[in-house]
Amino acid sequence: PRHMDSVLDILDALESPDRGGSPGTATALGRGLGVCSTPGCRAVLGEPPGTPERPPALTPGQWQLLTELLHHDPATPELGVVLAPDGSTVALGPLLAGIEAGLRSRGFGPPLPTLDPPADPLLAVTVAEALGTSFLLVQGVDNNATALGPGGCWDDMENPQNYTLRGLPSAVSDPVAVGAMDGVILGTRLARGPILTAELLRSYYGTGNGSEARRPPSSYRRRDFEALAGQGRLEKEVAAVLEVLRTLSPTPELLRDMGTQEVVAVAQRAAREFSKRYVECPAIVPRCLWGARPYRGTPAPLQPPLGSVFLHHTLEPARPCQTFSTCARAMRDMQRFHQDTRGWDDIGYSFVVGSDGYLYEGRGWHWVGAHTKGYNTQGFGIGIIGDFTVTLPDADTLALVRDELLPCAIHYGHIRPDFTLHGHRQLVRTNCPGNALFQEIQSWPGFQ
Repeated sequence: PRHMDSVLDILDALESPDRGGSPGTATALGRGLGVCSTPGCRAVLGEPPGTPERPPALTPGQWQLLTELLHHDPATPELGVVLAPDGSTVALGPLLAGIEAGLRSRGFGPPLPTLDPPADPLLAVTVAEALGTSFLLVQGVDNNATALGPGGCWDDMENPQNYTLRGLPSAVSDPVAVGAMDGVILGTRLARGPILTAELLRSYYGTGNGSEARRPPSSYRRRDFEALAGQGRLEKEVAAVLEVLRTLSPTPELLRDMGTQEVVAVAQRAAREFSKRYVECPAIVPRCLWGARPYRGTPAPLQPPLGSVFLHHTLEPARPCQTFSTCARAMRDMQRFHQDTRGWDDIGYSFVVGSDGYLYEGRGWHWVGAHTKGYNTQGFGIGIIGDFTVTLPDADTLALVRDELLPCAIHYGHIRPDFTLHGHRQLVRTNCPGNALFQEIQSWPGFQ
């Protein structure tokens, strides 16, 4: 399966001291297979070694999978991604490039070069070059061109084999953005002290570390990336890398006739848009990733921006979900109940909030839901998984809705800036969203 677990099995075999492995074995092998194939990345990490042969530690099947995952082909970027335990899809290229930069800054392998103009090697090989190049490529192109995205869907969440992008790929598709952020976070950690790559990834993604009891660190990637490379620093690093690229073939052609101020403007736009999409706004798990059934009938369109948001608790399941697998299961159970028992066309909520750090797409931004009888065309219904009659969701889950979802919904024109927030009980005869949660939201912006 193209799952992070498969990669971890390969890394365990490569890094085993009993088989002659070390912390840098996997990254060196990765570059030989195609990781770090862009001009800027090669300027930082060096030219790749010759095409490697299969290490004795790997089976032919493992070697074939690794070769397919790490072979860089801009025309088929979806082949270089794996599904992580937190439900995110991760591009391995920027992830492993960041890990190598972190190891080398700590003394494992040749020292990293000093770039001119000065640029952070870790940010250069993970996010800055890809981001700057992507925005250069859409300069002057028609308005339909995008420098970020899209996301995509797996064919089977239990046994992922094929990932399909939901649109034309940019140089920074959603999996590349996730891999780049993870590469920055983990590369920074490795710079503080060496650790086996498999052990690092296993602890970060929550594989086999008791993560059913708590959120895996990877679910905090947006927060942790912002702490390391907020919009201001990202803008500076993108501009620096673009200046470095002026001297590296074949990128000078992209920068021809562009002065320093024009480069700075591209970097500003790139950093701003990346931050809005991948840092400030919460990740939304699309229906295809949680295993949604098809909508029954023909959905009715909404007319955004809407004026209201209606907050709910799910009551069932009563226990908050803290991992992707349990949250996805809860979504399927709710949809089944809403369709088969209630007789609705689909799950009723517009979005559902897990305590795993993610939003789950229900009816979404564009279709009328079945969440607040009599008001479904006037606002979005947001359900938080759990029973919050007595207790509250954890502080991070509350902040996800209050401080991230609602401001981003305004920014992208889904709700009006003067929207009103209501608890379900204010409009329908019900105890929803529970006494504890209803008392909490009375202090939130927009509550009426």
